[in-house]
Amino acid sequence: MGTALKLKATDNHELAAYKAEPDGIARGGIVIIQEIFGVNDDIRETVDNFAKQGYVAIAPALFDRHERDAVLKFNEDGMAKGRSLKGALNWEDVIKDVDAAIIEIGDAGKVGVVGFCMGGSVAWFAAARSAVSAAVCYYGGDILSNSNETPKCPVMFHWGAEDAGIPLDGVNKVEADHPYIPSFVYEGAGHGFSCSRRGSYHKEAAGQAMERTLEFLSTNIG
Repeated sequence: MGTALKLKATDNHELAAYKAEPDGIARGGIVIIQEIFGVNDDIRETVDNFAKQGYVAIAPALFDRHERDAVLKFNEDGMAKGRSLKGALNWEDVIKDVDAAIIEIGDAGKVGVVGFCMGGSVAWFAAARSAVSAAVCYYGGDILSNSNETPKCPVMFHWGAEDAGIPLDGVNKVEADHPYIPSFVYEGAGHGFSCSRRGSYHKEAAGQAMERTLEFLSTNIG
């Protein structure tokens, strides 16, 4: 459904992206932010699904600054490589790449960001630093240590109660720091619960979270 393209950030870095457009007039735009596994089949499918909901959707390849076309498997080796690539990222550069994606779909109207895992943290930074109208953050672990960011748009959080990498006391602190942000903790769900290709997939939590996400985006994007 979608197409591959190239984006250029303000520092002239060129990165790959995957973009899909809806049938008919767009309701707005959505930037989908990857997990540590790259712009893989799951992320491309997510882009396609948001296009089916009426949005122009795009996923920038955030690892391209360090390794182009990095698509990793959902196993221990893939996770280790993904963590290494994530560790090499500079958040300021990442936001430049997200901003390039925002500009690419800006003609669609209001633009939101939806991020998963690493992308959940990036969506949090984008809410504070980028020109977006809404941000949805799925289990972004770095949000806990960056709770002092001040979002400039409506935000929604999704967390897994059984996420071994994101302690609930940290989630509770984020919620206390930002009591106006709708924040949902899903019982029985762990990290990556929204990804149907991962062993941690939790169908009920994923469905409920996406229903809430779409309603939130409808309210704030269109």
